[in-house]
Amino acid sequence: MDNFKEIFAAYGVDYDATLRRFAGNMVLYLRVLGMLPNDKSLEKLGAAIDSGDLDNAFEAAHTLKGVAGNLGLTPLLEAVHTIVEPLREREERSDYAQLYTAVQAEYQKAEAFVETINSIRQI
Repeated sequence: MDNFKEIFAAYGVDYDATLRRFAGNMVLYLRVLGMLPNDKSLEKLGAAIDSGDLDNAFEAAHTLKGVAGNLGLTPLLEAVHTIVEPLREREERSDYAQLYTAVQAEYQKAEAFVETINSIRQI
């Protein structure tokens, strides 16, 4: 478990605060964390941005923000926050695709974090 703390810190997860959110239940946290790659919010966000659908883009971004926040994935949460707030206001902007690209990049880092955690669990 000490390795977990180091890996969490390296990605930017507050280990203690995150586990408190899961009532100290690491097994539950890992089960929920393992669901991240199956979440379709990122895909929905991209499709909505591509089609200019700010309402659905907001819904997808807001969902992804909640997932990231609940899992303590602070870097992903911060990346999503930059896009969810202008979408909340339905701001017409030309940089949504760029913001989405930044979210995608951080999502990939979060997936790598999940893979690292899973590989340690299997040792």
